[in-house]
Amino acid sequence: MRFFLEFSYAGTNYHGWQRQPNAVSVQEVMEHALETLLKSPIPLTAAGRTDTGVHARQMFAHFEYDFKDDEEENLVHQLNQFLPQDIVIHSLKRVTSEAHARFDALSRTYEYHISNKRTPFENELHYELRQKLNFEEMNAAAEVLKQYEDFECFSKSKTDVKTFLCQITHAQWTISEKGYTFTITANRFLRNMVRAIVGTLIEIGLKKKTVEDLHQIISSKNRSSAGYSVPAQGLFLTKITYPKHLFL
Repeated sequence: MRFFLEFSYAGTNYHGWQRQPNAVSVQEVMEHALETLLKSPIPLTAAGRTDTGVHARQMFAHFEYDFKDDEEENLVHQLNQFLPQDIVIHSLKRVTSEAHARFDALSRTYEYHISNKRTPFENELHYELRQKLNFEEMNAAAEVLKQYEDFECFSKSKTDVKTFLCQITHAQWTISEKGYTFTITANRFLRNMVRAIVGTLIEIGLKKKTVEDLHQIISSKNRSSAGYSVPAQGLFLTKITYPKHLFL
C-alpha cells in the first residue's frame, strides 16, 4: 500500500528537508524514525524541498509499506513519541498506488513573516525589519506577479530545472500583529523563488525600486536584476493541495 504522511516541522535545527551528506535534515530524521519503528528502510518522497532554516506548517511525503496487525493504526502516535519536538506527524492516509506527493500537488502556499519590532522571542520564526515599508506599493507589485509565468529572475542561479514557468494564483501582503505577512500560492516554485520575490518587494516598499521596475526585472530573466534574498527563518510552507481522488 502507498501512504501519505502529513506533518509539520520547525526548520531551525535542520539543513532543509532533503538528505545532506554532512548535515542533519528533516528527511534523515524521519526516515530513521520509520526504520526504527517498522524494522525496515522506508524511503520518503516529499512534496518538495525546503532550504536550511525554512519551516513547514503542512508538508506531505509518500512511502510504501505493508502494515501488520495494528501497526498502521498506531504509527502516528508512535512516531510523535519517537521524533524530536520540532517535527510533528498529523495524519497517515492511504492513497492510490500511483499517488505522488510531489508531482500530484495542485498548489503550494508559502507565508513570509516580517516583524517591525525588536523582540527577544521567536526570532527564528520571522525576519526583523524595522524600516518603514510602503504597504500599498508592495501589494501593487504583488499583483504584477500574477501577470507573468516565467520567473527565471527569481530562481537560484545554478539550478537544473527544465522550466522556469510557474502559475501564481495569489500574492498579497497583510498587516499582522508583529508586522507584515506575505502570502503566495502557485502550482510550483523554483529554488529560492519566494525569498527572492519577498526581497524584491521589500526594495519596492523601501522605494529602492518601483512597481514599473518589476516588469523589467521579470522580463530580464536575470537574477542579478531582482532584489536580495531574505533570510530563511521567516519562510513557512503552509498548505499543499491534492486531487481528492488520490485518497482512499
